[in-house]
Amino acid sequence: MRYLKCSFPLVFAFPLIFASIVQAADIPPPPTLAVKAFVLRDFNSNQIMAQHAEDERVEPASLSKLMTAYLAFKALKNGHLQLAQTLPVSTKAWKTEGSKMFIEPNMPVTVDELLHGTIVQSGNDSSIALAEGVAGSEEVFAELMNKEAARLGMTHTHFVNSTGLPDSNHYTTAADLSLLASALVHDFPAEYQRFYALKSYTYNKITQANRNRLLWLDPYVDGMKTGHTETAGFCLISSAKRGDTRLISVVLGAPSETVRATESQKLLNYGFQFYESRLVYKRGQTVNKLKLWKGHDDMLAASVADDLYLTLPKGEYAKVKASITSKQPLIAPLSAGQEVGTIQFTLDGKVLEQRKLITAKAVEVAGIFGRMLDSIKLLFQ
Repeated sequence: MRYLKCSFPLVFAFPLIFASIVQAADIPPPPTLAVKAFVLRDFNSNQIMAQHAEDERVEPASLSKLMTAYLAFKALKNGHLQLAQTLPVSTKAWKTEGSKMFIEPNMPVTVDELLHGTIVQSGNDSSIALAEGVAGSEEVFAELMNKEAARLGMTHTHFVNSTGLPDSNHYTTAADLSLLASALVHDFPAEYQRFYALKSYTYNKITQANRNRLLWLDPYVDGMKTGHTETAGFCLISSAKRGDTRLISVVLGAPSETVRATESQKLLNYGFQFYESRLVYKRGQTVNKLKLWKGHDDMLAASVADDLYLTLPKGEYAKVKASITSKQPLIAPLSAGQEVGTIQFTLDGKVLEQRKLITAKAVEVAGIFGRMLDSIKLLFQ
């Protein structure tokens, strides 16, 4: 197997994902925030644009309820729960400490109501009731939370409850929380839009406001989750969308409710002001055509498996270069989605990202004479 490489300037008709921070010399560094840790992530490219103490272990407080809601949404999608389904309220849920939706054991409550109570009112009681409805017990639900966290790549996270109530074995990081927030928006866009932008919710004749102040302060912010305990400080995950660009910010350990909102807004404004995200390649779009041997055609269309975005400081796109490395010889037959090479993006010699190239469709073999001719040609390659 040989590898052939070709390079070309980046012309935008195509996308990508960054794992590293890219920062141009002519833009200011991220703002200094009065918080313990923060992350700013582009939703489309998954690139981290700014970060501080992003892998430091922290107490997530009620930000844990993002995972509680994620698993409830997943149960709804799989048909294990229904929105109109009523769930019993256990004594454990009713008597739990902290913020409450104010459910009661003698009043069955619907899954829809519990989701509102968990997301908008940050109810610990509703979170436990949901957990018990999904998994039978909160302890088993915590096991599901950890399995899902591992699947999402949250490698520095461990849950022991559905609420975020303090426990030495209940922890996460700003980077992991940004992955969870991004996954929730990506995997459940309709549910995110329906629940997370609500400014208040009334249950049992008690109206409680959403604690996310940015829903009032910033017209581009459309949701996410607050958290607070004495040890965690004031925390906020926010998501904002301007045009086709969505950013997710995670701010942890602020000294007050006001500061967590203002620092989150600073972070979001920094991203929108100095960065831009562009679609580079759409899923299934032909990136390049590669030489094919013993196939019905002489060339095969190589594409990417998912939409590919680039997020860069404004004005830097013209400097980006792309190079393709293909596996040779590529001999038919090839199945759809089979890896045939890689595409790499660089800026000023620094690798930004690398993606697999796959066959856009199955490739059929040529007739016997075509295969014989290519066999002879391959002897001289």
